[in-house]
Amino acid sequence: MAREGLLDSASMKNKQSASGASKGWKTLFLLLPMLGTALCAQALDTRSLDPYYSAVVINANTGEILWEDHAAAEAYPASMIKMMNLFVVLDELAEGKLQLDQPVEVTREIEKVGGRQVWLQVGEVFPLEELIYAVAIHSANDAATALALTSSGTREAHAEKMNAKARELGLTRTFFHNVHGLPPGPGQLPDVSCALDMARLASALMQAHPHVHQYTSLAFRPFRPNKPLTLESSNKLLRSFEGCDGMKTGYFRAGGFSITATARRGDQRIIAVLMGCRSKDVRNQWAARLLERGFILASDR
Repeated sequence: MAREGLLDSASMKNKQSASGASKGWKTLFLLLPMLGTALCAQALDTRSLDPYYSAVVINANTGEILWEDHAAAEAYPASMIKMMNLFVVLDELAEGKLQLDQPVEVTREIEKVGGRQVWLQVGEVFPLEELIYAVAIHSANDAATALALTSSGTREAHAEKMNAKARELGLTRTFFHNVHGLPPGPGQLPDVSCALDMARLASALMQAHPHVHQYTSLAFRPFRPNKPLTLESSNKLLRSFEGCDGMKTGYFRAGGFSITATARRGDQRIIAVLMGCRSKDVRNQWAARLLERGFILASDR
């Protein structure tokens, strides 16, 4: 079973075929602490869930790895790379290079970006902060492109800033080639990372910019008063898991469904990352279990 290469159809099939032998201990690991509780009664039977590709749980306060399953295996993060796009922009806001209320005009390059979007149109003007909300909540690819162009002039230059930040943070298995996480076009290389790097990225982002949760914790928010649209987060744990306040989901076909989820209870903060799930429901169920287990493990240390 090849875990150290990029997540592709062959390695995903190998992961699925090998998962049967490991599901027993995963079931025990995740559900034993919950036996006899209402949470266990409401939980899905883990044996019926499709497997994930890789996963990790860390204590955000200390950086300690609480549990991992091939956390360093390379995979496609998809839209989770928007965390780094935001990191670069928030850094520049803190340095005074950008302003939250500065106007950003939509260009043709921004308008034509596909995938999930907020339908920005050429000539529209938005305060920079509105576009941050559109990226953090709605995962809008057009808004992510607008942030990149405002910060760096070109998408390529912004991707270089993102890579430089990854090296600064010690994310050795992370390489960015675009600013939004869409699948690569002809002749382009894919964005690559791993579960552990994504967890460490989220932890560093929250430490550097604690106010990031004002953006990532919202499940819904209105956008564009003249042609109204409701921003909606694909992170369903914001509405179902106690203490969840972020952070980012990701999906495209070759990489499956992924999530970087974080929750805070009291003084304790946990980050769980899953990459390569076969459905959103599986991703959400496992993320909830891993976060819950993370709080138990952290309290026992």
